[in-house]
Amino acid sequence: MTHLWVRSESRDHEQRVGVTPEGVKELMNAGIKVTVEKSSSRAIGIDGYRATGCEIAPEGSWTDAPRDAIIFGLKELPEDGTPLPHHHIMFGHAFKGQPSGRVLLDRFKAGGGTLFDLEYLVGEDGRRVAAFGYWAGYAGAAVSLMCWIAQQNGSIVEPVGVYPSSKAMQDDLNERMAAFGDKRPSALIIGALGRVGTGGADLCTSMGVPVTKWDMAETSSGGPFPEVLEHDIFLNCILARPGTPVFVPASAKTAPRNLSVIGDIACDPDSDFSPIKVYDRVTTWDAPALRVHDDAVLDVTAIDNLPSMLPTEASEDFSSQLLSSLLTLDALDKGVWGRAKATFDEHL
Repeated sequence: MTHLWVRSESRDHEQRVGVTPEGVKELMNAGIKVTVEKSSSRAIGIDGYRATGCEIAPEGSWTDAPRDAIIFGLKELPEDGTPLPHHHIMFGHAFKGQPSGRVLLDRFKAGGGTLFDLEYLVGEDGRRVAAFGYWAGYAGAAVSLMCWIAQQNGSIVEPVGVYPSSKAMQDDLNERMAAFGDKRPSALIIGALGRVGTGGADLCTSMGVPVTKWDMAETSSGGPFPEVLEHDIFLNCILARPGTPVFVPASAKTAPRNLSVIGDIACDPDSDFSPIKVYDRVTTWDAPALRVHDDAVLDVTAIDNLPSMLPTEASEDFSSQLLSSLLTLDALDKGVWGRAKATFDEHL
């Protein structure tokens, strides 16, 4: 019997989960055994999972799960260097040249396990079957706007946290913006037609921020793109690949510009393909912005688990997208799972 083990998340500020209690019930009805770990941080409480009749396991006990269990989480595993013998479903961040990715792949190689990377679960058309992109874009645009607000007050943005809903996030931003009357920054979004860009544009529109929307057609020339520097806020919403043009060169720090906030929502600063060349590390919930230049001010925000700011909505949305693929876990050598395994094997 196929056995899906839903692990707890060990990363700070991570409250999301990849499958809801309703999804667990459907998996069980399809003959899949499901174990769900308790969690001290998950936005969706354990009682809903317990009511499905699935097995409940202690937090962090996946390391002792049966060898044939498929371990399902979202963010990074504890970096303890131990070999990984199980099949794992998660965001591995291991296939684009990241130094930490090489370490993770070595752990799989040592243990004989497999990484089914959620970023590389794709259909026959090459499109991802499930993504948190919309909520990453939504929250990333919100944090970028917070950065701009802080700059107007002569400061840098304060720590960010979890919101119970997108409406609560909007209400908070409206309160922060009230002091500026009708004044709004201009924003340029690259990748505006994708999930991430759509989320970013929706947040901006809800705040009355005028948005210039670019996608592949506008960037096909390969750059340079002076329009990026003419806007107050730039939101990068594309998945960087080999050949991706540079949107913000290192020279932008000292160039004449209106640009004062970069929201690198794609957030791959240590990738060779990153199109943002003015910074080299992610930012955090405690320090959301990295000031890369003082005169004129330029802040970069690049938080790599933005959807966790809206954990309930993000989890429900992602679970609904992924469920049909989870229902095919009994055929790991076919379909989305077979393609993900091929990608893993190639990079291993």
